[in-house]
Amino acid sequence: MNWRLLSRLLSLLSLLVGASMILSLPWAFPIFGVAVQFEQQGFLGIVLSVLICMAVATGLWYVGRGAQGTILHKEALAVVGLGWILAGILGSLPFLLSRTMRTPEIPMTVIDAFFESVSGFTTTGASVLTELEDPTQIPKCIMFWRCFTHWLGGMGIIVLFIALLGHLGGGGKALMQREVPGPLNETVKPRVRETALAMWKIYVGLSLLLSIVFILEGMSPYDSLCHTFGTMATGGFSTYNRSAGHFESVTIEMTMIVFMIAAGTNFSLFYLLLNPPPKAKKIPWYRRAEVVYNEPEWRAFIFAIVLVTVALTVNLLLSDTYQHFGEAIRHGLFTTVSIITTTGFGTEDFGQWSDFSRALLLLLMFSGGCAGSTAGGMKIVRFLLFAKIIRVETEKAFRPNVIRSLRLGRENLPDRLRQEVVVYFSLVLSLFVVSWMLLNTIEPDTLWQNGSEAVKAEKLIDCASAVASSLNNIGPGLGVLGPASNYSGFSQQGKFLLTILMLLGRLELFAILVLFFPSFWRNQ
Repeated sequence: MNWRLLSRLLSLLSLLVGASMILSLPWAFPIFGVAVQFEQQGFLGIVLSVLICMAVATGLWYVGRGAQGTILHKEALAVVGLGWILAGILGSLPFLLSRTMRTPEIPMTVIDAFFESVSGFTTTGASVLTELEDPTQIPKCIMFWRCFTHWLGGMGIIVLFIALLGHLGGGGKALMQREVPGPLNETVKPRVRETALAMWKIYVGLSLLLSIVFILEGMSPYDSLCHTFGTMATGGFSTYNRSAGHFESVTIEMTMIVFMIAAGTNFSLFYLLLNPPPKAKKIPWYRRAEVVYNEPEWRAFIFAIVLVTVALTVNLLLSDTYQHFGEAIRHGLFTTVSIITTTGFGTEDFGQWSDFSRALLLLLMFSGGCAGSTAGGMKIVRFLLFAKIIRVETEKAFRPNVIRSLRLGRENLPDRLRQEVVVYFSLVLSLFVVSWMLLNTIEPDTLWQNGSEAVKAEKLIDCASAVASSLNNIGPGLGVLGPASNYSGFSQQGKFLLTILMLLGRLELFAILVLFFPSFWRNQ
């Protein structure tokens, strides 16, 4: 392990996080209509946090002075894994130093702040804050930083890191492969820095467009930016306790649906639409859109949205949850898109829906959007590949000599993907089961009222949804963790466990798991 090189890169990452906090400072001034005395506290908290980030960056840079060599596979894994943990720690400082209140009269603990920060950067959207609309509990500038962590983590802080730096060379590709989610790490440009820049340009462009649309639909500039961060990053942090339901606007909800689907789409497809190959430039834009439709993963993504929406709508009507078809399909579609893209915005408390609807949403939490998107989860492409692997292995049971290559669309995929997909599914299932049982043991029954058998059964389901939600970066869960509730009632140990699961899910397990192997840190 090249410790000096690792230290130098982490110092630059600390500098990036600290510089990003400065953008939250303008929202502390009275011109934006806030409670001045509390915003001064938030302003001071952010300023102190920036100074600490600069001090950490200076210390790490000093340790890494004179670093030589290139970023190899080990260093890439270490930078990504440790970088996200470091970003979560530094990102928690504004909450702590501003004495942000978790609940009235109860300030956030270190674990609370780390949970909230990691939830933001990993675009999970789970929260321990209860009074989102009260500036005396949460300063407006701190709320803006909370939402902005989504936007930084959506496309990836390491991808931004690569885009801003031009001297990483081949090491940038190694970093990109560990950061961008999905089993197929494709690049849209020959050079990895150009790919990172292209991805971020598309991300920024869509974000600017959405924020303008939100303002035209009646949101304030502040709400527009905060909800743009949550939508494009598929995060789900809102400035209101009722989340997207606060606006009670079908227009805003439909806009969110369109852009959540866009954020859940592989961003390389947008690049191909905007920058077609020379032979395709003379083709009308609407014909070039076929490149998206012909992508197997995207078609499966849209098919899953349609199928689950229909199932939810029918069940919501049959269970008398809603009396009118329009209302049932409105909330069914929004919730389906919010969950499958791992955004976590809510218009209704789906934790109160029928057992069938809640079970369907729990399963949908594992799906996720497309590879190369800002969505979390296991990714649609892995389910497509897993289905093909099962089909091939079943055929081998009665035709043992048959040889089938793994194909996705017209593309032959390397054989190593078979093992990678199966291993990934096995690891996710194992982590889910172990964490579910551990969380169920850690959490006292008092959160579920009286500890009766019925309540214990409810606790079992709620803990399962908490683990699934954190591991797949969803945010809200079922029952006491529904869109109308949060994680404030969980124990400190439970919150720490869920925080680790958020990191594991966002980095697709390995960049965090390898940190626990002693052999990983040896020089051999």
